[in-house]
Amino acid sequence: MITVVKLFFIVIHTIICSVFALIFIFIDRTFTLYHWLSKVFSGGILLISGIRIKIDGLENIDSKAVYVFASNHSSQLDITALQWGVPNRLAMIFKKELARIPLFGWQLRLGPYIMVDRKSLESAAKSIEEAKKLMKKKKISVLVFPEGTRSKTGEVQQFKRGAFHLAAKVGYPIVPVTINGTEKILPKGTFKLKRGTIYLHIDKPINTDHIKSKQDEVELMERVRQIIIANKKEY
Repeated sequence: MITVVKLFFIVIHTIICSVFALIFIFIDRTFTLYHWLSKVFSGGILLISGIRIKIDGLENIDSKAVYVFASNHSSQLDITALQWGVPNRLAMIFKKELARIPLFGWQLRLGPYIMVDRKSLESAAKSIEEAKKLMKKKKISVLVFPEGTRSKTGEVQQFKRGAFHLAAKVGYPIVPVTINGTEKILPKGTFKLKRGTIYLHIDKPINTDHIKSKQDEVELMERVRQIIIANKKEY
């Protein structure tokens, strides 16, 4: 019953924030208001859910710099936690199916996010070019989940190379981010929302200037994965 009440208020909160997001998109093309609202949105979900965020490693990054943030992924709460915890202006790559959701999906498509069709190689290539333009023109960082989908067990899955191809293309540093705890609060495949604490660890940025070949991308991919695995802990 408690979960149903939480979900009801989360839906209302999402609708209200989506309406304001659509307004902000049209009146502020710098997306400053939009990113402020993303903090309000994610903070509201955490408050309604009774979830706290603990962050370490903020000293490793410059909140005004542009990065590619690469994170593990095991829960729908991961994006909420990262939106709240990462101080930088942040955009995400989202699957095109989400764009069909009234209000919420519309603001995703019109906002500073990047839509991709996972079944199309052409769409994936286009998303990299869109991310490159967004980062250079708007000075907005991009969040990627190299696993491609949520882990069922909470363990870090094998990474896909696309995120690291993006990092090589844009030339900005890549920052490994480790999320701990979300898989216990909201496991994949369920809507049973528990109270708890999510732990974020932000590692030091890794320069991508040296990435010149596919092999370089693969080596960077494995390096980032091992950093995330080393910071994955049981709480």
